[in-house]
Amino acid sequence: MAKIILGLDPGIADTGYGIITSEKVNNHENMVCLTYGSIKTDPKASLPERLEILYQELNKIIVKYKPEVMAIEQLFFNKNVRTALVVGQARGAVLLTAKQNNLRIVEFTPSQVKQAVSAYGQASKAQVQKMVKLILNLKEIPKPDDAADALAIAICGFNY
Repeated sequence: MAKIILGLDPGIADTGYGIITSEKVNNHENMVCLTYGSIKTDPKASLPERLEILYQELNKIIVKYKPEVMAIEQLFFNKNVRTALVVGQARGAVLLTAKQNNLRIVEFTPSQVKQAVSAYGQASKAQVQKMVKLILNLKEIPKPDDAADALAIAICGFNY
């Protein structure tokens, strides 16, 4: 049975998600995109309300698609400490949601994700997005950017 991977690019305003699986074609396993998108929260809502929305919406996605693995990017240092703290809180909500749903969690650095999809750890955002489109045989580059990033993270998790 094919494994289902949920890739997440957490943020408080937008959390990108992408779900991939595989299918066998001529004894070759191809990655297939099941869905992607972004969980958005209201900037006027309080931080606890935004975290609750993130938790609830992510839970719905997990229940619907039943992934076994959640791949997430490791938090990298941000020059804006306030932004880093808020993203860290969103990331914590995402990790807790995954744990409560018994998902195996795998984490990757940004350069590992870039390496997995483009074979170059310093690839540009545009290069990564083009490779996601090619690898998953999509008609267009996934939008929003957070969703494309989440699919790249899922691809990295698939190869793990």
